[in-house]
Amino acid sequence: MSVMNVLSLLGGLGMFLFGMKIMGDGLEKAAGNRLKKLLGIVTHNRVLAMLAGLVITAVIQSSSATTVMVVGFVNAALINLTQAVGVIMGANIGTTVTSLLLSVKIDFAAVFACIGLILTMLPKKLNTARQFGDICLGLGILFVGMNTMSTAMKPLQDWDMFTNAITGVTNPVVGVLVGALITAVLQSSSASVGILQALAGEGLIPLKGSMFILFGQNIGTCITALIACSGTNTNAKRAAVVHLLFNVIGAVLFTVLTVLLPLDRWIISLAPDNLRLQIAFIHIIFNVTTTALMLPLAKLLEKIACLVVREKHPGAMAEPMRLKYFDERLLNTPPIAAAQLFREVQRMGEIALNNFTGAMSCFESWDEERVEEINRNEEVLDYLNKEITSCLVEVRGLDLNEKDAHMVGSLFHVVNDWERVGDHAINVLDAARSRQEQEIKFSAKAVAELENLSAMVMEQLTTATELFNAQSDDAETIQAVEAKEQEIDDLTEALRIHHVERVKNKKCSAKNGMLYLDILTNLERIGDHAENIATSTESLTSITNKW
Repeated sequence: MSVMNVLSLLGGLGMFLFGMKIMGDGLEKAAGNRLKKLLGIVTHNRVLAMLAGLVITAVIQSSSATTVMVVGFVNAALINLTQAVGVIMGANIGTTVTSLLLSVKIDFAAVFACIGLILTMLPKKLNTARQFGDICLGLGILFVGMNTMSTAMKPLQDWDMFTNAITGVTNPVVGVLVGALITAVLQSSSASVGILQALAGEGLIPLKGSMFILFGQNIGTCITALIACSGTNTNAKRAAVVHLLFNVIGAVLFTVLTVLLPLDRWIISLAPDNLRLQIAFIHIIFNVTTTALMLPLAKLLEKIACLVVREKHPGAMAEPMRLKYFDERLLNTPPIAAAQLFREVQRMGEIALNNFTGAMSCFESWDEERVEEINRNEEVLDYLNKEITSCLVEVRGLDLNEKDAHMVGSLFHVVNDWERVGDHAINVLDAARSRQEQEIKFSAKAVAELENLSAMVMEQLTTATELFNAQSDDAETIQAVEAKEQEIDDLTEALRIHHVERVKNKKCSAKNGMLYLDILTNLERIGDHAENIATSTESLTSITNKW
């Protein structure tokens, strides 16, 4: 085998993978959002979840991509582990479509490349047709790569070292390990199965040896999901483990069956003259049978995954210093990425609101444990402010529809408002600390005034939060918020004037007066930010993709 053959082999593999990427990108643009919505609709039923995984993978032609997407969805709390199991099983069946296409003796390379070229040359106003042109062009390049690999492998028939080595593949363990290694390196089961079909098609490897390699390839495809779960939450890691368990159990089962039964002869009888089609058939039978066996045992797989990946801090109540709902894997699905950032902003609001409530509680009655919690949450708020803003910048540059683009733009302001509410809550806590340390006493009237103003601000914050969370543009409620803000401003000014009078009349010390006025200012500014959050719903639009 010459250097040119090796270069042709690598070039063919490169075209195969490049074709898959072009095809996947085209599908993402043409129908990606609909496919992702499909998960939200059907994953409440295990069988429907399996069918969703099958359809999505059959379309995007990558079980690894589907599984990585599922890991990201679990990590972002879009779907739970139970729902993910069904999707993962369906993904394994869906990935068999590529091997089936590659086994048919039709020059798909010329057909798809020609159709794709014609469609991509259409006017820009026919955008959907151009996107399907990208899909066809990707498929054409994929098959060109497959043909190039097949041609490059022909000289291997006369290479003694290769023929001697390939005889070892008939050993079940060696075959499974070789298949797992190839797929783990390529990180594409479709590409590794394509290479296997090319080898078999040139008569370089017998069917029985191909079967063992194929079983191993199903294990090797799990490496992508295992890599993807790095840095994710516990359930996301468990989803990746379920994927691994599913394929390992299937590989062990079929390896035993192949050794004990004449499975290879049965497969040959289905397509006597087409070794590529025989491999496609065993690929389909492997995944369909394993899914049929494992789907009823999905709960058992979940339990095993929970035993393998245990919860690290089952009783922890502190807010984690990370994004809970957004995952960078969701950037491949812009509408969902935008919706999950919205959830992160909601979470930020909950933390800021709790900090304000806690700060006012500490002003009335000092609580050291509550103070530690508030300070910890303030660090989380600062972290979320930076991370969410950074993610918003990234998502804003994606292909969003007009509504989502407008929403993302508006969220920049809401994030800033919640961060400022948290800062003012810390200012109130600092005032409470000064009161505690210096043993400052306020008159009953001053305390009642602060409680009254605080209650108004809390009502304003609660209403603003409800409006934002519901994405309501109710004009009447927003007008009520604006009117309440004016009441807060008027009351704050009146209390400020009254307190200055008390200081002048020696009814209150200057030190007490400064602390009192400081709290007034912070409460009034929190009210301002609450109004900003409430009125932001006038420009925000409803997120149609409810998960």
